[in-house]
Amino acid sequence: MTLICGIDEAGRGPVIGPLIIVGIMLKEKDLPKLEKLEVKDSKLLTPRQREALAKKLKKFKHEILVIQPDEIDQAVKGKGGLNLNWLEAQKTADIINELKPEKAIIDSPSPNLKAYKSYIKNYLHNKEVELVCAHKADVKYPIVSAASIIAKSIREEEVRKIEKMVGQSIGSGYPSNPVCKAFLGANWDRFPQIFRKSWASYKRVLKQIGQKKLGEY
Repeated sequence: MTLICGIDEAGRGPVIGPLIIVGIMLKEKDLPKLEKLEVKDSKLLTPRQREALAKKLKKFKHEILVIQPDEIDQAVKGKGGLNLNWLEAQKTADIINELKPEKAIIDSPSPNLKAYKSYIKNYLHNKEVELVCAHKADVKYPIVSAASIIAKSIREEEVRKIEKMVGQSIGSGYPSNPVCKAFLGANWDRFPQIFRKSWASYKRVLKQIGQKKLGEY
C-alpha cells in the first residue's frame, strides 16, 4: 500500500519567530480518515480548532522542522547559493528523507513548479519518490491540509513562547500587524534572536534609528 506524505509550512512571512515546515504520512487506504476528521486548509480554522485537530493528527507519523530567524537570514542573504525558496526545498527534502514515503505532495512556494520539484529531487536519498508540487496544495489535498494544520499550530506555540520570554504581545509577528510593528520599533535591539534581520520591515527600523541619531548632531 502506497505511503503518501503531505508537506506544508507556516510562518514564511513574519518578521518575528521561526518558519515551521511539517510533513505527515499515511497509507493511501487511510486517507479517508482525514476527511472524517474534517481536515481543511488551516487558514479556514480557528486557533482552537487547529489545536484540537493538530493533537489528533500528530498520532500519525510526522516530522516537524523549526527553522530559526538566523538560518532564514543566511538563506535570504544568499549564503551557499540559497534563497528562501531553496532553503524550504532543502528542508522539504530532509522531511522526505526522514519519513521515506513513496509519494510526497508539496505546497510549493515557487511559481516555477518544475524547477522547485527538480531542486528537491537533488537532495533526496531515494530518487524514485513520486513528487507532486502544486500551488494551494493545502486546499486541494487533505494530507497537505493536515500538514498545514500541524505547522500552523506549532507556529502559534512558538509565538506564545516568544511572548512569554519578552513579557508582552508581539501580535501575529507579521510586519503589517500594528502590535507587531510597535513591538519591532521598540524592541529591535533587545531580543535580536527573534527577529529576521533580512526583512525589509526590520531594515526600515534600523534606517529610521540611524536617521534619528544623525539628526541629533
